[in-house]
Amino acid sequence: MSKRALCGIDEAGRGCIAGSLVIAGVVLTAKVEGLMDSKKLTEKKRESLYPIITENSEYHIVSFSATQVDELGISRCLHEGLQRIKKHLPNVDYLFDGNSTFGVSNITTMIKADDKIAEVSAASILAKVTRDREIVKMAKTYPEYGFEKHKGYGTKAHIEALVKYDRCAVHRKTFRVKRLDTPTLL
Repeated sequence: MSKRALCGIDEAGRGCIAGSLVIAGVVLTAKVEGLMDSKKLTEKKRESLYPIITENSEYHIVSFSATQVDELGISRCLHEGLQRIKKHLPNVDYLFDGNSTFGVSNITTMIKADDKIAEVSAASILAKVTRDREIVKMAKTYPEYGFEKHKGYGTKAHIEALVKYDRCAVHRKTFRVKRLDTPTLL
């Protein structure tokens, strides 16, 4: 019985209030040293691993803009992203970091897979670097929000910028921000 290759899948940007949701699938074709959960690596280390991963794998990256996330919802974006990865990287086993397949068949899930399984760690790195590069570009267009620092997540500084400037084109309008979206009592 032959063992099929493993496609590790992870996402970046699910919980942010600005920028894209990025999902990556990776089938490693050679061993890559230093892989682990992207959140445990420095930005410099993630950037240095990115080309090594892409040179030693078959991979597919899917991105959904803030507008698409607003229109479709996170769950639907994840469902569609997983389907696209399966279509682009067929005839392998699939392991997605987390505990939900978002209704996509023939995918196994594992909590903290991004820290345990090399292919998922590699996917975590590709998704995070892709997303971070994109949001840093957005920071040049919208410097008042400080995207290059918080990458679109709901930090105190980001919320304060939202209160001062309101949302811009790359913010997710459907994501409620308490200080912005709570009606005030008269």
